[in-house]
Amino acid sequence: MDYIIRFSQSHESFRLPEVQALATLEGIDMKVLSYSPETPFCIIRLPSASSADAARLVKRAILVQTISELWGSGITMPELHASVRANSSHLWPQYRTTSFKFWVDSYQGARTNSKRLALIKEFAYLPFDGEVRMSNPEEEFSLFEDWPDQAVPLGIPDPKCYHMGRRVGYGARDLPQKLDLKKRRYISTTSMDSELALITANLALAAPGKMIYDPFVGTGSFPIACGLFGALTFGSDIDGRSVRGDEKKRTIKANFDQYGLVERMGAFFTADLTNSPIRRAELGTGEGKDGRGRTFDAILCDPPYGVREGLVVLGVRDPEGKDAWRVRVGKEMKADPTYIPPKKPYSFMAMLDDILQFSAQTLVDYGRLSFWMPTANDEEQEIAIPTHPYMEVVVVCTQPFNKWSRRLITYQRLPDAKVDPNAMKERTERARDLGVTADELNPFRRGYFTKFETQP
Repeated sequence: MDYIIRFSQSHESFRLPEVQALATLEGIDMKVLSYSPETPFCIIRLPSASSADAARLVKRAILVQTISELWGSGITMPELHASVRANSSHLWPQYRTTSFKFWVDSYQGARTNSKRLALIKEFAYLPFDGEVRMSNPEEEFSLFEDWPDQAVPLGIPDPKCYHMGRRVGYGARDLPQKLDLKKRRYISTTSMDSELALITANLALAAPGKMIYDPFVGTGSFPIACGLFGALTFGSDIDGRSVRGDEKKRTIKANFDQYGLVERMGAFFTADLTNSPIRRAELGTGEGKDGRGRTFDAILCDPPYGVREGLVVLGVRDPEGKDAWRVRVGKEMKADPTYIPPKKPYSFMAMLDDILQFSAQTLVDYGRLSFWMPTANDEEQEIAIPTHPYMEVVVVCTQPFNKWSRRLITYQRLPDAKVDPNAMKERTERARDLGVTADELNPFRRGYFTKFETQP
């Protein structure tokens, strides 16, 4: 059966990947028949004739408004009516006596009330004898119109094409409001927007029975989104204030408590990616196949971009030389709650490599990594998508700004048997030129402060 999805008019590059991820999560064999980011309409085919599968597909999709059973399509209204008669006449008897509503959805176009009513009356051949009910009808039918760009100011008289369908399900457009940052007890300047956090959770296939980890947890936007979808969540951050709390008792736990999700909290602790207590499996040994060593079903994160201040990790520059006294003090005071451990500069590119390495060592087979990464829009300054032999890119979504963008990159962890051992050896032997200054360590920071202008 064919269906038409009506997307929201935002985050165009995220829309189809989100639905494809949900098809994977729900075990639904979905085939995309027609889609363009230029319009909010997507036509798909599902193997089952039951509309229950279609409703299940989009029930937690953040960027989907509705999904409808496709009854017909056409370039003109006569073509649409011919298509409706040819494709859906066998369905008409099911809705002969049900209450119903008919709606005209004009994308990039405008219709007067009288014109909408005239269009609806053209479907008078449908043998519906039930009550017309505008509020809470048993069935809803929609006429979708896809108009050209600038159709209204240019006075274009007709849409590019028409679709007609019976609504069978709704997306979860209400969830971002439920997690709205403006109403959250504890946020920071880097807290992820609730809509994008939920989309990231969908791409990572968050679901009941899954264990999900955020190594740059901040105030917990990603774990909260995953917890809302039923996952057990874990997180850590180099800044322990979000875990310990402050004088106002603002903590990650307070945020979970606000949404009634405390039972979805696992362990939250202070650490950084290079100094983590989480056990990691040795790559290439087969370790972790019995469940030990590789624990997480997904890793989600929005790592720091290092713009306002340079990236750091726990440690000292010279542990055996001039900084040896700091190492000694750390060993003596590590249990003191007032002790603040030293930090050393960290390379942006090394951080990206470490995220992939950590994920390869801790994710189960086909577990997903979804993380955000900034890049310049200029091709000469664009930061390449990081690669790892064990991590296969699933999809890359882009949120554009002015001269830079941020990407949401989603990978899946390949089983050991599918990884080329030579590729891993080459990666291990590859030397890193980390640099010394904040700009040397972070090419994105350097570009940001030069407004991404190509240097002579």
